[in-house]
Amino acid sequence: MRSFVQRGWRTLRSPSVHFSLGFLTLGGFVAGIIFWGGFNTALELTNTEEFCISCHEMYDNVYVELRPTIHYTNRSGVRATCPDCHVPHDWTDKIARKMQASKEVWGTIFGTINTREKFLDQRLRLAQHEWARLKANDSLECRNCHNFEYMDFTRQSPRAAEIHDRWLGSGERTCIDCHKGVAHELPDMAGIPQG
Repeated sequence: MRSFVQRGWRTLRSPSVHFSLGFLTLGGFVAGIIFWGGFNTALELTNTEEFCISCHEMYDNVYVELRPTIHYTNRSGVRATCPDCHVPHDWTDKIARKMQASKEVWGTIFGTINTREKFLDQRLRLAQHEWARLKANDSLECRNCHNFEYMDFTRQSPRAAEIHDRWLGSGERTCIDCHKGVAHELPDMAGIPQG
């Protein structure tokens, strides 16, 4: 056993071509930490409202619509920002969402919605994409703040309490099924089947 350990240490100290295997391993470990720190820092910087509204497509369209809503200003002082509603909190879900959002960055770079008119022309498609995403993940971002387990039905209208209990309680529906347009204007949905 001792000779095995000695051979291991000798291998770690012996040069590969210019550097020892131990130096390369330690260097790789340090580089990995630096890369991870840089990656995580960049991820968190892109997960802020300031980043989201830094392009005029977002600032002049959806951010303007968010400001008069209860999610922006309310009696409790709790304010939802863009990432609160559009980026999951769990790391793996967040990475998947960031990968999806890279298409939005391309849209900004290539001017897909760089004017109000282009935005309005694409609005229904963009909204349907976001609604489908929220439906598929059971309105995960909504549930980060609005937890069904803690809802006080006595403080809701009888109709809302009954609907929440029936549909959310059974799992047959999710938040986005009923709460489209809660923080942004609804697109023109004339001729679109409702369901």
